[in-house]
Amino acid sequence: MDVLEAIFSRHSYRGAYKPTKVPREDLITIMQAGLDAPSACNKQTTSLIAVDDPAILAELSRVRQPPIGDTAPAAICVLTRRIIAYRNRCYAVQDYSAAIENMLLAIVALGYQSCWYEGHITDEDRIGDRMARILGVPEDYELVCFLPIGVAEEPPAGPRKKTFEERAWLNAFPADAEKPL
Repeated sequence: MDVLEAIFSRHSYRGAYKPTKVPREDLITIMQAGLDAPSACNKQTTSLIAVDDPAILAELSRVRQPPIGDTAPAAICVLTRRIIAYRNRCYAVQDYSAAIENMLLAIVALGYQSCWYEGHITDEDRIGDRMARILGVPEDYELVCFLPIGVAEEPPAGPRKKTFEERAWLNAFPADAEKPL
């Protein structure tokens, strides 16, 4: 699969996964794609933990309420460190977002599906902190995203998207374009 095919066919998958094991080589390839993403000022604030041990996956599942990605045979947990990069600013969110998108594209290119779960992990109940403790993550790292990985039980269906003309223009924002609410 070429990169444009992966981009155009990638969709968030929230369904059940087949029990098909994800080979370690594929997990390493997916993680390397994430680590090869751009990083502001090369601070490399993103780190990753792949989980394919069923006992650890079950333990992680117990702290995610409501449960998400519970049938996936593997997952990647995305970690970040808040490091100042430039002019007293931290670009950790941009760094891990680029890494996640690279991994999502690699996941699709390798024939798997996933979904970017972040808000569910980082909101007020701090599920990511509980997941981090299970994985032995040091306190100066934050677990910010959970990517279940596996072969989809159902074909992934993409959401309805606005047309290109509603969201993209050449040279200037059109005067007659509908502005979002």
